[in-house]
Order: sequence, then structure tokens, then C-alpha cells
Amino acid sequence: MHYGAWKLFIVVSELGSLTKAATAYGTTQPHISRQITELERECGGRLFVRTGRGVVLTELGRRIAPRIRRWIADTDQLTNDIRATADTPVGAVRLGILPSTAHPFVTTLYYRLKEQFPLIQLTIREGQGAQLETWLENGDVDLALLYRHSATPNHGDVYLSEVETYLVGPPGDALTGAPTVAFRSLNRLPLVMFCRPNSWRDRLDHVAAEHGIALNVVAEVDSLALQTRIVSNGGMYALLGPYAISSATRSLQLQSSAIVEPQLLRHIALAVSQQGPLTLAGKTVMQLVREIANEAQVGGMPVSVG
Repeated sequence: MHYGAWKLFIVVSELGSLTKAATAYGTTQPHISRQITELERECGGRLFVRTGRGVVLTELGRRIAPRIRRWIADTDQLTNDIRATADTPVGAVRLGILPSTAHPFVTTLYYRLKEQFPLIQLTIREGQGAQLETWLENGDVDLALLYRHSATPNHGDVYLSEVETYLVGPPGDALTGAPTVAFRSLNRLPLVMFCRPNSWRDRLDHVAAEHGIALNVVAEVDSLALQTRIVSNGGMYALLGPYAISSATRSLQLQSSAIVEPQLLRHIALAVSQQGPLTLAGKTVMQLVREIANEAQVGGMPVSVG
């Protein structure tokens, strides 16, 4: 096992491009291509398929990538442990987040790590729920902040908070002018929502069927900023959490009403990848996330991911 060669394999798989990998390594694309070809010759099979837009993993590449990531992470952490003093968290931690956690929650985490644990390198990847789940499953991230709908945490999840869901409309809108709005009022209401696959969409469909109403999703948009912009222009509504609304109202005029009868409650969870044990650095980040969430609760602001 040659660490440098397999590290390059992971970099190319994540960037999806030999040219981008060459830029990252400060070398040329042919040089990277030769290294990958040599690695494929040593392992006896193709690891990448070249396409017009870059490269993608072959079946062999996809099968071994999670194990290679674990091995590299373990090797990096061993090196860090040797270099560092006892019980000093050192190394990279990859955190997946939903868009509306970026500020202020993850911003607070970033600066607190920089101040208290400068030897931890935090890498943040932003995506939607299904994408975060895939990253966790493949070991592309170590931790992720996402929604859970089950009342009981599992797979090592830590529940940070429980938040309401709000119907968001434009300024002056009659439906969102009151503090609360009944779920049945969503019947055939024009909605902009996140794209499928999306567990939140699945849950909403289930609740709608139970209450005999039809959800009218007229636009699917994964960008939170674009969703709120569309709503502010009038004629459409969104279903969001409190932090997403708070972030959007800094630049847009929006109204929101908490959904009731029934309430649409969700749990904010810190999920852990099952691809190998969490490092000391990862455990440290996990503890800081819990502390920040507790502080937000004490201060009266729920931790929401929109």
C-alpha cells in the first residue's frame, strides 16, 4: 500500500477530474494520468472511466473507495497522534451541513475550533439531506448536521434540538399574517420545495394523505436562497425552519406562520459516519457542536437547519 498513490486516488475521485487534481498537486494532467495508470496496473483493474467531463469511478473503484478512505484517515490520525502530545486532538474532520447551518451555527463552530483547538482542520461540505446521507454512508464526511423525523435517535445520532416548521410567504400575505396556520390550509397551495429524493418531502406526503389534502409542489429548488427569493416575489410559499427564515429575512421581506394541527416537528441531529471509528479530533468537534447547541437553547434560539 503506497500512501501517496492511494491519496491521489481519493483526491481524483472527489474532484472528478485529472486536470483539477493536477492543479491541486501543482503538476500536469499527463503526470497525474500516468500515476493513476500505474496504480491501476498494480491493482489489476481499472479504477476510473474517462468521460468527456472528467472521470468517474468504475465498479471496482466504488467498491474499494470507502476502505481506502478509512485507511488514509487512520494513517493520517496515527501520524498526528505520534506528532502531537498526549490527548491533544489533531487532524482533519469533515463535516457535512445543510445550507442554513452555515451561519451562525457553523460559523461559531469554526471560530471556536480555531481558538481552542488550532490543530484540528475542519472541512465543511454543504448538501441536501439525501446527499449528506450518501456522504455519511460512503465515509466522505465524518459528521453531518441534518434533520431526523424519528422520535428516537439511532446509529449513534445525537439529537440537538426540536424545531417547528413554518409556512413562509411574501410580505402582506393574508395566509401567513397570523402566528399559526393549520396544516389543512396547505391544500393545493403553490409550494416551492427541495428536490427529491428527500425524506422531508416523503413525510409531508404521508401527513397530507392522512389529512386528506393534496400538496401542490410547482417548483423544486435545492437552493435555499433561491427558494426564499421566489417566495418573496409572491404567488408561492415554502416550508422552512426558523434559522432558514431568520437568515433569509436579513436580505428579503418575508412572513411566516408556524404550522399546527398537526405541528410539523423535526429533530436536528448530529450524525456520525459508520465507516470506521471517530478520531479524537472528530470527538472534539462533536462535543463542541453539542455545547454550541446547548448554548443556543439556553439563549432562547433553537438550532435549526432550515
